[in-house]
Amino acid sequence: MLGELARHDAAHVCLTVTTLDVELNRVLEPRTSLPRQRLDAIATLANAGIPTGVMVAPVIPGLNDEEIPAILEAAAKAGAQTAAYIMLRLPLAVAPLFEAWLEAHYPSRKDRVLNRVRSLRGGKENDPRFGSRMRGEGFHADQIQRLFHVACRKWGLNGKTIPLSTKAFRRIDSSGQLGLFE
Repeated sequence: MLGELARHDAAHVCLTVTTLDVELNRVLEPRTSLPRQRLDAIATLANAGIPTGVMVAPVIPGLNDEEIPAILEAAAKAGAQTAAYIMLRLPLAVAPLFEAWLEAHYPSRKDRVLNRVRSLRGGKENDPRFGSRMRGEGFHADQIQRLFHVACRKWGLNGKTIPLSTKAFRRIDSSGQLGLFE
């Protein structure tokens, strides 16, 4: 189905790769696909002619931010054409859960990670403002953004836009009912 949609410029698939470190992946995202499996999925989609991208998310400063260049390299080599990232957000009840998770799994990095997160959010753990919440602001946010853009340029990601089209879509009849048994 995705291949057919791609032939009509109606599909672009992005897969998230949070880390290439299998141990961090297992602790951070238990019961999810391993990094190699995600990269293989990117390759499978790209080889099928489906425009494919990678989403580095969440970027956790002090934990996985240094992996951005390696993730983008691996994704580009697998066939990704585009890339994006989202900075870690810690809204409301998520912040104490994340802090407890850090204490349990990375106690030696806890203060460093939380201080960097706060540096992105004006001293707070969360900033819900549109435009800031996905990227953060300040020195560390700028540093991560530059690292991301340099790696994208190096690996040819985001060099061209992938336009999507709705020309091949058809409207359903005016009753709004799909023809299940047609």
